[in-house]
Amino acid sequence: MNSPKIKVLGIAPYEAMKTIMEKLARKRPQMDLDVYVGDLKKGVDIAQKYTQANYDVIISRGGTAEMIGKVTHIPVIEISLSVYDILRAMKLAENYSDKYAVVGFPGITGSAHLLCDLLQYKLDIVTIHSESEVEATLRDLKKNGCRMILCDMIANTTAKKLGLNSILITSGSESIENAFDQAYKLCISYANIKEENSLLGEIIRGENSDTFVFDEKQNLYFTTWDNDGSEITDILRREIPETLNGDNYKAFRNIDGNLFSINSRVIEKPLHRYVVFYVSSTKVPMATSKYGILFSNKREAEQHFYNSFYSITGSMQGLRSTVEQISQSSFPVMISGEEGTGKEQIARAIYAQSALQHNPLIAINCSLVNDKSWGFLTNHYNSPLNDDSNTIYFRNIEELPTERRKQLLSIILDMNLDKRNRLIFSCVSASQTALPSAAREFVNLLSCMTIHLPPLRERAEELPTISSLYLGNLNVELARQIIGFESEAMALLEAYDWPYNYTQFKRVVNELAVITSTPYISARDVRNLLEKEKASSSAGSSQPAKTRHTGLDVDRTLDEITCDIISQVLSRHNGNQSAAAKQLGISRTTLWRYMNRNQERS
Repeated sequence: MNSPKIKVLGIAPYEAMKTIMEKLARKRPQMDLDVYVGDLKKGVDIAQKYTQANYDVIISRGGTAEMIGKVTHIPVIEISLSVYDILRAMKLAENYSDKYAVVGFPGITGSAHLLCDLLQYKLDIVTIHSESEVEATLRDLKKNGCRMILCDMIANTTAKKLGLNSILITSGSESIENAFDQAYKLCISYANIKEENSLLGEIIRGENSDTFVFDEKQNLYFTTWDNDGSEITDILRREIPETLNGDNYKAFRNIDGNLFSINSRVIEKPLHRYVVFYVSSTKVPMATSKYGILFSNKREAEQHFYNSFYSITGSMQGLRSTVEQISQSSFPVMISGEEGTGKEQIARAIYAQSALQHNPLIAINCSLVNDKSWGFLTNHYNSPLNDDSNTIYFRNIEELPTERRKQLLSIILDMNLDKRNRLIFSCVSASQTALPSAAREFVNLLSCMTIHLPPLRERAEELPTISSLYLGNLNVELARQIIGFESEAMALLEAYDWPYNYTQFKRVVNELAVITSTPYISARDVRNLLEKEKASSSAGSSQPAKTRHTGLDVDRTLDEITCDIISQVLSRHNGNQSAAAKQLGISRTTLWRYMNRNQERS
């Protein structure tokens, strides 16, 4: 008889562990593994959502495994953290120039103390015993000058929120292999019970509807649902208290384009009470998508920001106090900067810290809005412009054609949109004093506060720190152990112009991390890739480098573009009209006439 095959639910606290688990599981034909990424409470939610697939065992790590074990009847195997895993993280941290510390539960800090004694390292090592201690511990470390921590996932998320850099201590393949062995041995003892449950399940599946069985603690005990049932399961859970306290009922729910008919009943047993739902569905048409308009909440905005390159590399540090101050006001905001400087991430950060953080963020990408979505925005009764107390972010405002721009300004002013909601705008611009005339019009008429994001080339001296922090994140994501850049390679990165800023730098480092086969990224690889970048930039623009960052919007009339250029030249000469006219090759009278025309237009 062949060895029994077991079905395993893996819940990894980070993406790289998922990759390693899947790779190792492919070598075990007797194991059928599904892996999802989630830490602590999110990991518990995943365990509750996916147990309807009849898994034999759950494998997770640390505090997440402990929490899952308290809410599910399925056996949980914990992946341990070895001394070698901690040593790897400490070696990576040696590239960091500022003070750092090790923070974690006794399983981590005990090994860290041992390694420091053996290697004669002098590090701050702080032991915590519960999740509730994490924030206070990290605040104390930050107050004492610590700028980075080595930690597990429990402290990693909190560190980012507090503005601390962090390197995640990852589990090696040896620890995961050991957990797989334990899981298989445990599951063999449950084989006969599993077979009996499977037989009963096949009998029930002969019915026309799908069945969900919950216990009185809202744990999913059994289901015949074969698809991803996370959303329907959440909805049924919300019905359990009412069902336990009342009569059987029938209801309809519209979920993701499907109309569900739901019947329920309560089954009383000597030890437990169970709620049984019988569910059948009918397809209904999907809602029309609104192109260029994105709705999100605080959790989604924060997740997007904290997982962004801008946050991972600490690139917002110099702007943190400015963002906090702007967040507390209700005035409209104009965020300017070159392409790829993180304008969208700053908009999310302002929203997530504002008084309206519990209401939606509506992002409108002006470069993507088409006739249909523009009609929805300006004419539909469900338009977000008709709602109150939201944050509305108009991205790339200079991309709006003149007619639509004037229509939007009219709507904002006539409907008091800036008083009823928080408005955030962004535009591509080389400097705060050289905003495109389209953006300047919004700033002047709406009394916008302004924040300008500097280009990456002005922060070249920070590239070693930025690259080190991002490599630490890539090592987790790609399951690699890259230590850093050769000194010549770093010099090449610092000397490059980076016309597309953080977006381009992230893409380049991503490619370098994928193609490198050594612990240090070589100067040869950097040189070859930057040559390719230069060629690509030249092919994409016939303009010289000096003029690629002007932020001029060419989708306007010649008169408007001329006024925009005159404004930039005047700004460069600190308002000196004679010097500006001389550079432009026109008379002061002509210059004055253009200035007058621009003022009338505004």
